[in-house]
Amino acid sequence: QVQLVESGGGLVQAGGSLRLSCTASGRTSITYAMAWFRQAPGQEREFVAAFNQRGGSTYYADSVVGRFTISRDNAKNTIHLQMNNLKPEDTAVYYCAADIYGNTFYSSTYDQETHFEDWGQGTQVTVSS
Repeated sequence: QVQLVESGGGLVQAGGSLRLSCTASGRTSITYAMAWFRQAPGQEREFVAAFNQRGGSTYYADSVVGRFTISRDNAKNTIHLQMNNLKPEDTAVYYCAADIYGNTFYSSTYDQETHFEDWGQGTQVTVSS
């Protein structure tokens, strides 16, 4: 099992930037992939970005391509989500997730929340217009 703690959320004006961080502890060496999902009020949780821990590939939802960047700091067992040019529709609770059983790797699918077993508590991002 992997424990995940998110940080970096907050309130920002449209066009601004935020950097989210997710620090992992526990059995981090077995992690196949880590990802960010988000959930806006009254909506289902949706995929934002993922990082393939084994190969280094990254994956993004169409809505954030060119604006968000996911990266990894191996020394700190941390992944980051750099969010630029934020829009009011980016307002949501952002969750960090980890795949420790390889569901993402063996299916080559990184945007399904059912492929991720461990989740953080979430961090609120609010973008004002």
